[in-house]
Amino acid sequence: MNRPATLTNSLVLVLLLGTSTTLANALGMLLISSAVLTVYGAGIGPLRSRLSGDSGLLASLLLAATLASCANILAQRWALQWQQALGIYAGLIALQCVVLEYNGFFRQALSQRLKLFALSSGLLLTLAAVRELFGQGHLGRDLSEHWRGLVLFNDGLHLITLVPGAFILLGLLLAARQAWTRSNALPKETHHP
Repeated sequence: MNRPATLTNSLVLVLLLGTSTTLANALGMLLISSAVLTVYGAGIGPLRSRLSGDSGLLASLLLAATLASCANILAQRWALQWQQALGIYAGLIALQCVVLEYNGFFRQALSQRLKLFALSSGLLLTLAAVRELFGQGHLGRDLSEHWRGLVLFNDGLHLITLVPGAFILLGLLLAARQAWTRSNALPKETHHP
């Protein structure tokens, strides 16, 4: 694996593990990151052909940091409780934009970008749902003040709510996916008399 791909994957991992403690946190981060990535992709396109080298990097960094800061300020205005829990990760969204730009993500076809975004969003929401359900014993309690959420049991496994537990759970989810795809790829044995 080359160095830029490793950096990109590690930044995604920090956002994934840090923001997937609850389903509400994951949905909030998905909303803010999709807005920042969309506006960044639209804004950097016209600048890309006019700038190169260090000036391109500076413009990319400035645009991404401005958009992430604006999104963080808007989150403070309309969702203060969520912003206090996840505001630290807004800077990583800006850094992720810059790294994705220099890995060629925004130059790919729209269908490829949407496919990658859907896969990463699905992983984030799945990990958040499993962490909340088994770590706290309920699902969706923080989504609305009028709904108690889906209560499975009173106390959950506290380890899953912590980052080491998230690493373990992510490893188990990836192993289950690999086992599922491998079992579908194996040819079925047939016995002929």
